[in-house]
Amino acid sequence: MPDQFTHDTYLSPFTWRYGSEPMRAIWSEAHKRRTWRRIWVALAEAQHEAGLVTAEQVADLRAHQDAVDIPAAHAIEREIQHDLMAEVRVYASQCPVGGGIIHLGATSADIEDNADVLRIRESLEILKVKLQQVLTALSSQIERWADTPCMAYTHLQPAEPTTVGYRLAGYAQDLLNDFNAVYTLIETLHGKGFTGAVGTAASYTVLLGDTELAKQLNSDAMQRLNLYPHSITSQTYPRKQDIDVMNVLSGIAMSLYKFGFDLRFMQSPAIGEWSEPFGKSQVGSSAMPFKRNPINAEKLDSLGRLVASLVRVAWDNAAHSLLERTLDDSANRREMFPTAFLAVDEMLMVATRLIEGLQINEVAIARNLEKYGTFAATERVLMEAVKRGADRQAIHEVLREASMQAWSAVNAGEPNPLPDLLSNSAALTAHLSSDEIRALMDARSYVGTAPERARILVEYIRSWLDES
Repeated sequence: MPDQFTHDTYLSPFTWRYGSEPMRAIWSEAHKRRTWRRIWVALAEAQHEAGLVTAEQVADLRAHQDAVDIPAAHAIEREIQHDLMAEVRVYASQCPVGGGIIHLGATSADIEDNADVLRIRESLEILKVKLQQVLTALSSQIERWADTPCMAYTHLQPAEPTTVGYRLAGYAQDLLNDFNAVYTLIETLHGKGFTGAVGTAASYTVLLGDTELAKQLNSDAMQRLNLYPHSITSQTYPRKQDIDVMNVLSGIAMSLYKFGFDLRFMQSPAIGEWSEPFGKSQVGSSAMPFKRNPINAEKLDSLGRLVASLVRVAWDNAAHSLLERTLDDSANRREMFPTAFLAVDEMLMVATRLIEGLQINEVAIARNLEKYGTFAATERVLMEAVKRGADRQAIHEVLREASMQAWSAVNAGEPNPLPDLLSNSAALTAHLSSDEIRALMDARSYVGTAPERARILVEYIRSWLDES
């Protein structure tokens, strides 16, 4: 169990490549052990209030709270095969006055589970800030492009016009829901509390000689950690809470995955309307120097898949935790939480850079709108003609036949002839003038309430973020 690691041995990509240093610090071994010691101090302080330990013992623990010695703990762990008890022994050896009362009445999960929830909460606070940054960047881009018409696509086929800002507002709405989910989860996370080996608090009741005093001790210690305990626990807190955490993380990953996937589609040369920033010296391909691959959008999707897969791990842990507890979740939870949090952390940082530097090709947008938007505008011609007294079914057939003829021309590389076909149609000019038909065929103004609703969402996002 070496304590020095280099690139000569396997390191997780999350050790150095993906995620931020603050997030890595939360899931570090040192921070975990410092958090364990913080919990032992909180328990001792509550036990002092209950008359079980002396003030001098508590002061001794508090004085050595941050003096973790990981090599010493690992040396003991190699012998006894129990990481938390190894830390207890190292901590006790540092505290000549208080060492003998460390972990009094507690079971391992009283310390480890509460520490996990504290680290989860710290991690969610980081993600909350980064979600704010993504939403702020999106809001600026939505405002900038709220009125810019572009083709919308359903089934990956040209549909009707929308606006660039309105499409961006869709991502912002999803991420605002994710922000709200993070905010709610932070407020509703519960720790295991101090309830002993199977959740009955029997050990604390014996120590204090009274069930009410045991409940008070639990409440007092948890208040010192600013953490609410679950009402009912087994040896651990209910693993169903881990599902809640992973679902929130996978929800963020899902929202960013969709944005990344759409960006990849929009960057393809056949569309060419959006692209991610590309550095002056950036290399797109080792074999093809001309390539500008959407590597950051692809990273969003790659990490998003990983986060989604971890939800199943949390599900299995909760479903398979037989009776009061089995240990078959312990090893994977060491990996599940840091991997998921660091992956989402990286995704949010990447997404912020992509959105802030998003390149919008207005020439390509206009080209595609001219090529395909004309077909969508036939709906407007249909409605206006019927308003003027035309037979809806008859006009629909006129428009369908002309559209099929125009599609053949477009697919052959010819200019779109649809405006000419319709403005010269006797069935249509019986109700609309040729100039009116041509004006209706301009799809740029056929975006309904999209610009207004996009701006309303921006106002709502900003007001919500200000309140949060």
